[in-house]
Amino acid sequence: MRHSRRTFAFGLAALGLTSACSTGGGVLGSAAAAGLADDLRPVPNAGYDAWVAAFKSRAAAQGISANTLAQGFRGAGYLPGVVRRDRNQTEFKRSLEDYLAIAASDERVSKGRAAFARHRSTLTAIEARYGVAAEIVAAVWGLESFFGERRGNVPVVSATSTLAYDGRRGAFFEKQLVAALKILQNGDVSAGGLTGSWAGAMGHTQFIPTSYQAFAVDFNGDGRRDIWSDDPTDALASTAAYLARNGWQKGLKWGGELGDMPASAGSILQPQPGGPKFVVTRNFNALKRYNNSDSYAIGVGHLADRIAGGGPLRGSFPPDANGLTKDDRMELQRRLTARGFDTDGADGVIGPNSRKAISAYQQSVGLPATGEPSIDLLRRLR
Repeated sequence: MRHSRRTFAFGLAALGLTSACSTGGGVLGSAAAAGLADDLRPVPNAGYDAWVAAFKSRAAAQGISANTLAQGFRGAGYLPGVVRRDRNQTEFKRSLEDYLAIAASDERVSKGRAAFARHRSTLTAIEARYGVAAEIVAAVWGLESFFGERRGNVPVVSATSTLAYDGRRGAFFEKQLVAALKILQNGDVSAGGLTGSWAGAMGHTQFIPTSYQAFAVDFNGDGRRDIWSDDPTDALASTAAYLARNGWQKGLKWGGELGDMPASAGSILQPQPGGPKFVVTRNFNALKRYNNSDSYAIGVGHLADRIAGGGPLRGSFPPDANGLTKDDRMELQRRLTARGFDTDGADGVIGPNSRKAISAYQQSVGLPATGEPSIDLLRRLR
């Protein structure tokens, strides 16, 4: 069952993605506890109010009770920040090298191994029931919400109703809003607990409401399909159920780097010219049903292998368009930070923080503030 698809821009749930399960540009972590950003608080909007009034009649015709509508919309409202984030999404692609630098970073691998150890018995039981490898389920968890640390606290009714009224995909988000209200009506979560990303993706593994309806399970037997609480059991089992029903074959690897796996084991894929080649199986395609991106599926598979104790990729990536290797980019970030122009880490991924730091440095030495990395810039910093 397919829904919206991601363009794998990292801002992430734990990365910031859109898929059959999650839909938008990134989870806000514990924003509600810490205080939502100003533009994610409801503001008066007469057009939105009129739309909601009309929607309630349509929802009632689809079986949503008056009590559920009252609960769901109590305190809900138009969120300008949701519209702004939706309209500002860009259809860009990171290189696989950059994607994996984030998806399988040392921090994510370390957290993943610790999370796997804490939840080993649960993950093993889930694998036994659904046939999906425990480390694969853990890796999806890691990419979607950083192992539960970034689940999102934006009210789902406010987010989906705002996008249904004033978004690029009104019909899609009205469908998500109806599904969210049915979740509330079913008693799986309280109105206050029905939270997620700015685009309505929910819980540990960022299910959109319609995917929740179709695939979520009550694995711990407490009578609720609870993907929101600190206990990730139902969310992890729901992810396994999703993959199992979308073609995952028990006992088959997702794939692996060519050389670690023989070419005869599947199809050969080289997502980045000059980079490592991979052998992928039908289970790679099952991962793409969760998020229709080769990079995402490789990211899940590689993170799963790392969580299970495997090492980094053996193959190397070519220099980028600026002639810089990953080591060069990391050195550039370290040297900028040492000069007082903080890049917020040295992972070799040139993102907004690095470009801001480059621009500030360039201005400080009288260069045009392009924000672009280069060999010459690195030489100047040495």
